[in-house]
Amino acid sequence: MNLQERIKSFEALGTILRNALMDKDAIYGEQINTLIDRQQKTNPWFTPDNVRNALNAIANELTNENLVRWTGSYPGLNEEIKPLRAAVIMAGNIPLVGFHDFLSVLISGNNLIAKTSSKDSDLIVRISEILCTINPAFRGKIVFREETLADFDVVIATGSNNSSRYFEYYFGKYPNIIRKNRNSVAILDGNETDIELRNLGKDIFLYFGLGCRNVSKIYVPRGYALSSLERNWNEYAGLTSNTKYANNYDFSKAVYLVNKENFYDFGYLLLKEDRKLSSPVAVIYYEYYETQTAVEHELMELSEKIQCIIGRNFVPPGEAQSPKLWDYADGTDTIEFLLKKNAAGIL
Repeated sequence: MNLQERIKSFEALGTILRNALMDKDAIYGEQINTLIDRQQKTNPWFTPDNVRNALNAIANELTNENLVRWTGSYPGLNEEIKPLRAAVIMAGNIPLVGFHDFLSVLISGNNLIAKTSSKDSDLIVRISEILCTINPAFRGKIVFREETLADFDVVIATGSNNSSRYFEYYFGKYPNIIRKNRNSVAILDGNETDIELRNLGKDIFLYFGLGCRNVSKIYVPRGYALSSLERNWNEYAGLTSNTKYANNYDFSKAVYLVNKENFYDFGYLLLKEDRKLSSPVAVIYYEYYETQTAVEHELMELSEKIQCIIGRNFVPPGEAQSPKLWDYADGTDTIEFLLKKNAAGIL
C-alpha cells in the first residue's frame, strides 16, 4: 500500500462512521449503535453519549482534506519502507483514547501490535475490523494481543505516572514514547461570554473529566464571581445520576466537610481553591491570579504536566476534546518518531 491508498482507506472509515452515527448506513449503523449502547455494561464511565462523542470526534477528523494536510507535512511518508513493528499500549480512561496511535502507526505504513485496555477494547477492535473490510491489506498489519508483548521494534505506551515507571523498566531499552499523567487548565480573564463559559463546561464535564484534555483547574482574576460558572453549567447537574460520578462527588464533599475546608458546592460539582493541577472526579480546582502574564509564565514552567490550555489566547473553549490530527498527545510528534526509527530501513 502506498500513502494514497492508506489515506483513501481511512477516509472511507470516516465516512462509514459518520453515516453510521447518523443512521445513514444500513450495513454498519445497527452494529455500531449496538456497540455504543453495550459499552456501559463493561465500563460504567462509558455512557452512550460519551462513546458517541468520541466516535464523532474521530469520524469528523477522518476526511480527505484533513488526512492529506496532516500527512503532507512528512515527505518521508511517500517513501517505500521496511515496516516497523510498533507495539502500542493503550490507556482506557476515555473511549478510543488509543485511536490516534492506531492511526499514526498504520497511516505511516508500519505494522501495529496493540495491547488494549481491558476497560476499552471492543471499540478499537471493531474499528480495526471495518478498516480491514475496506482494505484487506491491513489484515496483515494489525495484531491485538492480550498476553505479554513480544517481537516489536518500537513502543508507544500511555498510562498513569505509576504505570509509566513499569513501562520505562520493561521497555526503556527500545525506542519509545512513554506518556504519563497530564492535565489541562483554563485561564479566564473575566470577560468571557455566557456562550464561552458554557463551552468551557464541555471541556470540564465531557467524559466525566477523566481525559487528559479535560480541564481540571481554572485560573481566574482576583475578585472573579464564581457564581457565573454555576449559572452556565447547570445543564450538567444530571451527571450525579451516574453512580460512579455521584460516589466521587459525595466522597470529596465528605472529606472537605470533615476537614473543615472551604469549597463551593454546585450540587453536582465542587470548586476548591488549590494550587495543584490534578483534581479528583467531580472537583475543579481554581486559583486567583493578579496578572495573566504571571499565570502564563507559571504554566510554562509546568509544561511537562499540562496537556493543553483553554482560553481566549489558547485552545478556544469547547474544543479541548476535539483535537486535530496534528495535535499530538504530550506534544510528541508520533509520525516524526516513527519516520526517524525506520529511516534506516528505507529500501
